[in-house]
Amino acid sequence: MKITKVNVHLMQAGAPTHTAWGGAGKSALASGRNWLFAEIHTEEGLVGLGEGSGWPRVVAAALPDLAPLLVGEDAFQTERLHQKLRVAMMGHGHLGVVGSGALAALDTALWDIKAQALGRPLCDLLGGRVRDTVPYYAHVKDAETARAAVARGVRALKVGGTRQIVERAWAIREAIGPDIDLIVDLHGPAWLTGADAVAVGRALEGAHLLFLEEPVAPDDPLGWRRVRDSVALPLAAGERLGTLAEFDQLIASGLIDVVQPDTGRTGGPTQLKKIAALAEAKALLVAPHSGSLGPVAEFAAVHWMAASTNGLILERLEPDWDGKQAAVTRSLQASDGYIAVPAEVGLGTSLDHAFVAAHPSERNVALPAGGWEPGTEQETPYLQARRSRARLTNQ
Repeated sequence: MKITKVNVHLMQAGAPTHTAWGGAGKSALASGRNWLFAEIHTEEGLVGLGEGSGWPRVVAAALPDLAPLLVGEDAFQTERLHQKLRVAMMGHGHLGVVGSGALAALDTALWDIKAQALGRPLCDLLGGRVRDTVPYYAHVKDAETARAAVARGVRALKVGGTRQIVERAWAIREAIGPDIDLIVDLHGPAWLTGADAVAVGRALEGAHLLFLEEPVAPDDPLGWRRVRDSVALPLAAGERLGTLAEFDQLIASGLIDVVQPDTGRTGGPTQLKKIAALAEAKALLVAPHSGSLGPVAEFAAVHWMAASTNGLILERLEPDWDGKQAAVTRSLQASDGYIAVPAEVGLGTSLDHAFVAAHPSERNVALPAGGWEPGTEQETPYLQARRSRARLTNQ
C-alpha cells in the first residue's frame, strides 16, 4: 500500500452558535477557528483522511515539510511511520501540541487507509468496538440553553467560565434536575489561583458534577495539588497536552480522575491507544476534548471511544456552525445524547473539497472576552486573583 502524495487543506471555520462561556463573555472560537485536514494518497487509489489541531495554521506549514518522508512508504506501517515523523521533527525541539497535531493529521489518515483496505470501520482496528453508541455532552451558557439541550435529548451539559460561575452552574442544575449530568470548566484566561479554585470547587460540590475541568492552569502543579486535596469532585484535564510523556506524567500524578486528550493534537490513533492504556492502568477514564475541532477529528474521537473500555463521554459543540456538516460528505448521527459509531469502512467520511476551498483561512488566533476582572481586560493577564471575593461563590 505505497504512499504517493500528501495533500493539505486549511479552512476558516465559522463560529459555533454558542459555547459554555457564552453566558459570561465570548470564546476565542467566535473568530479564530481553523480546521486543518490531510489526505494521504496511495498507488491503489485509496485516500486516507486526517485532521490536525494544536494551531492548525502552523500545522499546515509543517505538513508539506513532512510529506516527502511518507512518499514511497507502506501506509500499513503506522507505528514505524509515527516514530519516523517524530524523529524528523525532533531537531526543532519538543513541539508539544503543534508537533503532535501534525502527527495526528498524518497518523489518522494512515489508519483510515488501513481500515479502508481491510474493509472495516476504524474502531475494529483499534481493538474492536465495546459500544455501538458514544455518549456526549453539549455546551450550554445558561438555564435557557440547558433546558433546550435537554429537550433535544442531550443527557450531559457543560457550562464554563469564571465570572459568576457558581451562580450560573447552580441555576442550570436547578433547571435540569438531578438526572442530567453537569460539567463545569474553569479554564482561563484568566486562570484562577489555587485558593480561588478551591473556593469555587467547594461551592460546587453540592451540584454533584460529572467532573470539574481545568480548575487551575496546566502549568500550576501546586495549584492542582491544592485543589485535589481540598475539593470533593472528580477533576479533569489534558486537552492542552500533546505527547505521550506529558500524559504519562499527568496520569501518574494522581491529580485527576478524567483524562481529556484532543484527537486533533495528540498524535493520532497510534498514540491515543497508548494514552487510553496508561489511563486504564491507573483506573482513570477518558473523555476526549473536541471543542475547537472539525468534523474529521470528531469521527476519529468516536472510533477511539468506541474501542476504549474506559471511555466516559465525548465533548461536542451542539449546535455548531452549519459548515461542520457541509465540510464532509457524511456526518455523524446523534440522537438522545449518543453518537452512533459509523459502520462504514475507515473513518467513514471524506472531504467536500469545494466547500473547504470556498472558506480559506483568514486568522487562527483570537482573544476571548469576559474572563478578566472588570477594568483589567486590557492587561490580559494569564493568571489573576479574583476580587470582591465575598461574591466569588454566590449562588
